[in-house]
Amino acid sequence: MATKHILIVPGDGIGQEVTAEGKKILDRIAAKFGHTFTYDDALVGHAAIEATGDPLPAVTLEKMHKADAVLFGAVGHPKYDNDPSAKVRPEQGLLKMRKELGLYANLRPIKLFDELLEASSIKPEILRGADILFFRELTGDIYFGEKGRKNNGDTAFDIAEYSRFEVERIARKAFEAARTRRKKLCSVDKANVIETSRLWREVIQKIAPEYPDVEVEHQFVDATAMLLIKDPKRFDVVVTANLFGDILTDEASQIAGSMGMLASASIGDGTCVYEPIHGSAHDITGKGVANPLASILSAALLLDISFGMKAESEAVIEAVDKVLKAGFRTGDIADAKTPKDKILGTAAMGDQVLAQL
Repeated sequence: MATKHILIVPGDGIGQEVTAEGKKILDRIAAKFGHTFTYDDALVGHAAIEATGDPLPAVTLEKMHKADAVLFGAVGHPKYDNDPSAKVRPEQGLLKMRKELGLYANLRPIKLFDELLEASSIKPEILRGADILFFRELTGDIYFGEKGRKNNGDTAFDIAEYSRFEVERIARKAFEAARTRRKKLCSVDKANVIETSRLWREVIQKIAPEYPDVEVEHQFVDATAMLLIKDPKRFDVVVTANLFGDILTDEASQIAGSMGMLASASIGDGTCVYEPIHGSAHDITGKGVANPLASILSAALLLDISFGMKAESEAVIEAVDKVLKAGFRTGDIADAKTPKDKILGTAAMGDQVLAQL
């Protein structure tokens, strides 16, 4: 039995709806396994800007540092997407959170539940058995480098920057994970044209001999984008830079059938953050139709990685699998064969997972 403190940060849009379901699952796990989970909540993103003018208020950051883990929702709002000149943006809160908490590695498991083979636009025979773990570097690259305008605003620039240390620390995490899986690591870069990618490949090649049991492959990012669709089963662990990882993991969501199924963990040397990758999805906010399974699976990652509760984590994943086997779907993972009475809203899908637990 353990006592843990979890910070719930719903953020914007459907983040509010799906994190409520993730918290329900954590409550049930605590009761079922005899743990005590205490909670607090905090603002981030557009919700925080509206309340305080700051996308990551100091009080939120303080609560994050004190928590044992953070269950996060999403940030973003259409008003900023349509206003490139906005000086304060929700995403600034997300980037600052990653930097301040030292969250340098984003883990995104791309695992296909067999029941969702038909939910993807990719042929089932290509998909069946796909199981990929992405390691996306989070604190460097073009997102954090110097940026600005010149020539009277007619020219814009964003500088991509990486240090040897930044590449090495995420590479070691990826190598260690590969050892526990199929012992295959694919490092993705664009070393034929980009200097940061040449440093990236150089560091991976230098570290590789320390892990002789792991087979290392180097792929250019454009080739990887093609191979993820052509032959996803060839990949085991993939490690890549911030920008490439952002794009490739969203592409890989099609392997899992929907972005609504993908959980992620942002880890570093302190408090870790767990969140679905689907974003704030304001087009469906408030309609009660968002898929909560990515948030629920993020809660499973939280239990495993931050709390070392593997049995509890597996119980959540097994419950999700049973719900899918029983034919229940949210709209994003339903197909023409799904009976109307099996297509559920956000809370009802969460309740089905609760019932299985």
